Amino acid sequence: MDIAIIGAGAIGLATAWKAAEGGAAVTLIDPAPGSGATHVAAGMLTPVSELTYGEEPLLRLGLASRERYPSFVAELEELTGLGTGRRTDGILLVAFDSDDLRYVDDLRRFQESLGIPSEALTGREARRLEPMLAPGVRGGLLAPEDGSIDPRRLTAALLAATERTGVRLVRRRAAGIVVERDAAAGVRLDDGTEVRADRVLLAAGPWSGDLDGLPPGTVPSVRPVKGQVIRLRTRAPFLGRTVRGLVKGSHVYLVPRADGEIVVGATQEELGFDTRVTAGGLWELLRDARELLPGITELDFAEVTAGLRPGSPDNAPMMGATGLPGLLLGTGHFRNGILLTPVSADILSALLLDRPVPDIAAAFTPDRFTADRFTAEVSQ
Repeated sequence: MDIAIIGAGAIGLATAWKAAEGGAAVTLIDPAPGSGATHVAAGMLTPVSELTYGEEPLLRLGLASRERYPSFVAELEELTGLGTGRRTDGILLVAFDSDDLRYVDDLRRFQESLGIPSEALTGREARRLEPMLAPGVRGGLLAPEDGSIDPRRLTAALLAATERTGVRLVRRRAAGIVVERDAAAGVRLDDGTEVRADRVLLAAGPWSGDLDGLPPGTVPSVRPVKGQVIRLRTRAPFLGRTVRGLVKGSHVYLVPRADGEIVVGATQEELGFDTRVTAGGLWELLRDARELLPGITELDFAEVTAGLRPGSPDNAPMMGATGLPGLLLGTGHFRNGILLTPVSADILSALLLDRPVPDIAAAFTPDRFTADRFTAEVSQ
């Protein structure tokens, strides 16, 4: 089977690797692999810490992907010999003031109602785990099974894995879908050439609907959500694990790497395809980070970046067949693209190869946004 995949972020790369490993001839199309949201992402593996009310199906998907990560990384590192920077030291969620602490306590009770373990901490207990926390931090909770990975190292390993499994990488922009006999038959590139394929996977993030040849309504709306991120560097130990903070209702996180880098993020801005780094966005991040960890201002400045997360209408992934035969969709992962990479690659490669698809995928098919399915669900 010939498969074309548009988009070489973490999920596109991982799906290409798994589809090629399954015996398909895979062409991966992207002018700059790994340069989008994957390049900017902090890499938190946090289905518990990211949990919000009403998102139980997404939580189950996140937990399944977190459980898949050890074997996924082991396979990847054995194949390529490259590390991914995966850490399993838990994530600490801390509250700056009393209102923030009430939110954290409510979140902990909600997690407990779902059978998810977390440990409530006083401010003193939180500072015992992370001594650089400000004296005024009121408390928090520890999610011991959460962790992080370095998306840039993950991308390098996934690129190597696609090369070793025979994936053909085309560094061009996809301009359109080739449609023949009312079905997808390949991809037209920006230079006018065509990549023929039996099946096409559209995994181009917020650009997934921006292709010629797509019949109206084929791809549900995918909107860009801007995130600005700061990278700092420390010469001495500063954080032992990822810290997520709530500061007067605002969220901030700090993700340490083994090489001394600390990733601070991220803003969430609905500004279309604007990727400018702004003084206001960076000030907000540093302001909130400093409230939690006053020593942050002494660290070396390394980099600022902004990326565009792909947001679906309900902020959950869209993975499955579209209304155009032969065209599948794998986008809309919003804030959870790195977390959901292993399970998404398993689901999408199974779909592409006509193999059994995990039951957990049923809640995330693109047709959940069609009028016919919505009407049927309401009438049940």
